[in-house]
Amino acid sequence: MATEEPIVAGVAGRYAAALFDLAIEQNKVAEIEQDLAKFQQLYDMSADFQRLVKSPVIAAEEQARALASVLDKAAMGELAKNFFSLVARNRRLFAAPGMIRAFLALAAKARGEVTAEVASAHALTDAQAEALKAALRETVGKEVKLATKVDPSLIGGLIVKLGSRMVDSSLRTKLANLSMALKGGA
Repeated sequence: MATEEPIVAGVAGRYAAALFDLAIEQNKVAEIEQDLAKFQQLYDMSADFQRLVKSPVIAAEEQARALASVLDKAAMGELAKNFFSLVARNRRLFAAPGMIRAFLALAAKARGEVTAEVASAHALTDAQAEALKAALRETVGKEVKLATKVDPSLIGGLIVKLGSRMVDSSLRTKLANLSMALKGGA
């Protein structure tokens, strides 16, 4: 059962676990993942939507009504709409981004996947991404999904986070280490 996982700590985790259990029961895990991705996309793209989600001064009924309107326009499924409606009525909408992360982690774990967060100075080519996935798959023995982002401040190289492990092979870090070594030797 999902509620026994360490991922479900805190308010966001408990709501995500409840949604995950319902999604499994109704065989709608993939549909919910898509709906949560829509919600996250709306959240990331709209400052107004972020204010609606985060604001403690908007009345619960007003927040739920506005949210329902947005989710209808986004063509979100009934289970996801009902979930977010409940979250809004319970005044926990501010935790929605955490709920989404926890749900996606539960779904990935159920599929035997792990997600590696990868930051690179330049966008990875498909061949580079596949090579990195293969190397990580060999290391962890599970299917690996990449969550990539471009961070030009790295100058070159990668920072890969997989669970509690992190490998920083960025040029920025190497230069910083070299600078520290030179200062220490002076």
